[in-house]
This record gives sequence, structure tokens and C-alpha cells, in this order.
Amino acid sequence: MPISTSALLRANAMALVITGAAVALPGCAVSVPQGVQPVSGFDASKYMGTWYELARIDHRFEKGLTQVTATYSLNADGSVAVLNRGYDAAKKEWHEAEGKARFLGQSDKAALKVSFFGPFYGGYNVVSLDDQYQTALVIGSSLDYLWILSRSKSIPEAQLQALLQKAQALGVDLSQVIRVEQ
Repeated sequence: MPISTSALLRANAMALVITGAAVALPGCAVSVPQGVQPVSGFDASKYMGTWYELARIDHRFEKGLTQVTATYSLNADGSVAVLNRGYDAAKKEWHEAEGKARFLGQSDKAALKVSFFGPFYGGYNVVSLDDQYQTALVIGSSLDYLWILSRSKSIPEAQLQALLQKAQALGVDLSQVIRVEQ
């Protein structure tokens, strides 16, 4: 039995509505994980520039990457341009991802959402930051996402351990954390 043109149009319209909802809703659902307090009194202008990734919980989008950096710059509209870069030694090539971050609320609270893939956002919560903006502990949308960042390629081991202890106190599983070769 052939399908009528109007039935086909209705089916296509419904598919578009479902697809649109599936795309739009996850992008809007970014929140700060329970028990995590982003830094308040945050000065975005001091955070801009290049950071070296010293440790992370590994995920498919960074798997195998070393020499990872994140470079941030303020856009005129108050959003933050993000450029992540890392080296894949197995393929002998650099990978880059450009994204955009927006504050979840006021810009003096370090709770942001970041997107590298269109309308899909993930959390970016700076939960520890030294007064000179030289080291940062970042938690994502859940405790399964963690990055330890520094303005330099290395920091004293005691300082790194202190950041890891802060992460553990928040509930991060440290057995999942890897060190990133710089």
C-alpha cells in the first residue's frame, strides 16, 4: 500500500521535531555538579591566555594526546573563545579543537558551559585557582571530567598533589586521573 504525500510530510515533520528536541535539550542542560563550588570573585581577563594540561581524566576526545594546551580569549560579546591543542604521537600529528564558552550566570563566578560541537555543551567549572591565576582545577559537568591546568609545563609535586586532594575531597575517583606529558 503506497504512503500518501501528506502522511510522508507528517512523518518528516515529526522526525524534525524529535531531532530538534534531542539536539536542543542536551545543550541547555549544563549545570554544576552537586557539591562542587566554582570559584567566586573570578576575573575572566586574568584567566585568558595559554594553560598547559598537567593531568586529566581521559576521554575519547583526548585519548592518547600529549603536550595538551588550552588557550582562552575574551570575545566582544562576553563569551570566551577556546582553542584546545594536543599531539597524537601514534599518528605523529597535532589535533586542534575550537570552541566557545559562556558563563552560566554572572562572569565573576567560574561556572561556564563550553561547546566544540554546535549546540552541544559541557560544563567547565573552575573549582580551585591560586591568587596569581597560575594553577587551576577544573571539573566538568560531572565528577568524571577533571583537568589540572598550569601556566607552566610543570609544577612542584606537592602542589599537584594538593590539587588532586581537593579533587578527591569533591568525590573525584583519582584512579581515573592520568598525568599528561608536556
